[in-house]
Amino acid sequence: MTVSSNRPNRLIKEKSPYLLQHAYNPVDWHAWNPEAFEKARAENKPIFLSIGYSTCHWCHVMEKESFEDTEVAELMNEAFVSIKVDREERPDIDHVYMTVSQMMTGSGGWPLTIVMTPDKKPFFAATYVPKGSRFGRTGMMELIPRIREAWTKRHKEVLDSAENMTTALQSMEKEKPGGLLDAGVLDRAYRELRQRFDKTYGGVSGAPKFPTPHNFFFMLRYWRRADVQEALNMVEKTLQEIRWGGIFDQIGFGFHRYSTDKEWLVPHFEKMLYDQAMLALAYLETYQATGNTVYSDTAEEIFTYVLRDLRSPEGGFYSAEDADSEGVEGKFYVWTEQELREILPHDQAELVVRAFHVEKSGNFREEASGKSLGANIFYTGKSLADIASEMNVPPEELKSKIDSARSRLFDARERRIHPHKDDKVLTDWNGLMIAALARGAQALGKKSYSDAAGGALEFILKKLRKPDGRLLHRYRDGEASIAAHLDDYAFLVWGLIETYEATFDARFLKTALELNNDMIHHFWDERRGGLYFTSDDAENLIVRKKEVYDGALPSGNAVAMLNLLRLSRFTGDADLEDRAFKLQRAFSEQIRQFPSGYTQFLSAVDFSLGSSHEVIIAGSLGAKEMLEALRSRFSPNQVLMFRPAGEESAGIDAVAAFAKNYDPVNGKATAYVCSGRSCKDPTTEIRDLLALLGKKNP
Repeated sequence: MTVSSNRPNRLIKEKSPYLLQHAYNPVDWHAWNPEAFEKARAENKPIFLSIGYSTCHWCHVMEKESFEDTEVAELMNEAFVSIKVDREERPDIDHVYMTVSQMMTGSGGWPLTIVMTPDKKPFFAATYVPKGSRFGRTGMMELIPRIREAWTKRHKEVLDSAENMTTALQSMEKEKPGGLLDAGVLDRAYRELRQRFDKTYGGVSGAPKFPTPHNFFFMLRYWRRADVQEALNMVEKTLQEIRWGGIFDQIGFGFHRYSTDKEWLVPHFEKMLYDQAMLALAYLETYQATGNTVYSDTAEEIFTYVLRDLRSPEGGFYSAEDADSEGVEGKFYVWTEQELREILPHDQAELVVRAFHVEKSGNFREEASGKSLGANIFYTGKSLADIASEMNVPPEELKSKIDSARSRLFDARERRIHPHKDDKVLTDWNGLMIAALARGAQALGKKSYSDAAGGALEFILKKLRKPDGRLLHRYRDGEASIAAHLDDYAFLVWGLIETYEATFDARFLKTALELNNDMIHHFWDERRGGLYFTSDDAENLIVRKKEVYDGALPSGNAVAMLNLLRLSRFTGDADLEDRAFKLQRAFSEQIRQFPSGYTQFLSAVDFSLGSSHEVIIAGSLGAKEMLEALRSRFSPNQVLMFRPAGEESAGIDAVAAFAKNYDPVNGKATAYVCSGRSCKDPTTEIRDLLALLGKKNP
């Protein structure tokens, strides 16, 4: 029988929205803490570890089927000490046991189900488990008695299995450092991506499809380096298709997490902060590369969503919005034709039906059977210009009409029951959003974006930085907690660098250097090079992992490598560059095996191979025009500094001592350009500046 307990379990004392969702389960849940493991040892019980997150659809399904069920809960409480973990709060735990799942089963995902010894050594792994066995999946009612029997009757065999699994996991974490990577690895990565590219719909062929923005970053840099037009075409094709598809929220903006089909039509409806940040960056870079305002418009739409729906009153950014509302996936986002006709005037309803492919029976179909669910996901499938041409109306007129209808529908949708919002603030994800907003301020000339980035930084540095300078990972409901991981440092440093280049406030660059130093001190592997995911004083897990493969998020090592290279150019500190090369060598042999799995890392390699540029603008008169000319172009391997005239230069001079040597010529803003460890003659002319940089103009 499925019920929720009237009495809360231990999770009621937690801050995580995900753990709180399970606080009234009849399962005797523990949070991950020493007491839970001591209880398991004292009672000689295995640990049932369940990892998920608050906006995970299948986590909700498993909760409703099993964790709210008194029969399942009774079996779990007898057989296990059960622990719930929020993967977004504890990515260190998630990374370890997701690797276990992939090793044991060949796949992974959430909810992640692990059964392990009281010493944290795993011997069983699965993802979603139904209550009863079906479709080839063993159910909880059958699985729990089997595990309990194995634990009691074949105990040594289970312990040996767990020990062997742990040994295998630990052996994976012994990198073999190699030589530096060259341009040939970039060529191979591009060929691998091109081979898997879906020429019809963009992205990687097959379903489900994830946008994977770090692939776009790499291909844009490859296009710029190798002058291969197809690389740019692949980026543009994908960015256009996802903007026209159902994976984009055509009414409220922002991107859903992924598409369940190859056409980008039917999304998994949850919205994640990190997806918004990474995709905004991809659209901004493609706008700079092409000059096509379709991409800048999309970036602004993403920012509209984030600043409206994910920004906290204190300035930080919330983590995610759920796929489900009222227990139904996508219900908040889909429409029946009848609803549209009741909300909109006749002419607007007709326009929306045609432009967004609304069907009377509904285009939202069940994934397995293809059966219509009676509602519609909005998508255009083509550009606004193409739709305007088909309708024989000017594009500006069509846009005005669609915007008017969209506004009415948005207001109507706001009156619906909203999906759950995960309102915890994570340092790493905020770092990505800060970077995106600051880049938006640079590329689009909008101070409101740099203000938002600066406000989020102020919040993070005030609430999630301890008096000793160390970062914390999570803030919610007035409490900052959980030791920061590598991604927290690397992503926040990225955001600080971008915000410096957007505002030229040297405090951001100074803080970036401080946090980067802390990161090296506490995460660096002195023996083999590279950065561990956890600090030297973090909780001991069964393995201390290093992450370099790009998943939904880019790897912290990849981001850190590019940060090190950029900071070395800002400061003239050769030790930072040397550290970046050691980091590259630590993973080079691994990356050579399958380069396209490490595209964020390869973007850093692209920077290291050159040519890269350091540009210092000295003086104020005419500086605005120079900066606008630089920021309008796609120049990923450039660092940009500004040294104002007079006493205002003290900030940047304190951070980068060499900047004192740069003064304006004849009172006019002057550009100093260095590349390949040599500097060019200064210039006061924008045309000459761009020629020195060898810019590709859109």
